[in-house]
Amino acid sequence: MESNTMFIQDENGVEKEMRILFTFENGDKKYVVFQEMNPVDDEVFASAYDEDGSLLPVETDQEWEMIEEVIMAFAEDNESV
Repeated sequence: MESNTMFIQDENGVEKEMRILFTFENGDKKYVVFQEMNPVDDEVFASAYDEDGSLLPVETDQEWEMIEEVIMAFAEDNESV
């Protein structure tokens, strides 16, 4: 994930360009947090990804909780700037 944008397909098969907010690692997994290019709200999305940049599902509730904690810390850091 070296670019600041990526493309995903939504549930209807429509390709959308997304802005990468940040990436992080936890253990041996890599994660990307992203949002729509012109968001109408503050909704962000997250996914695990592999060495090729392919998105992978987040598999457990514990993993989602960890991701949410990282997103909240990121949001707090950006509010204080």
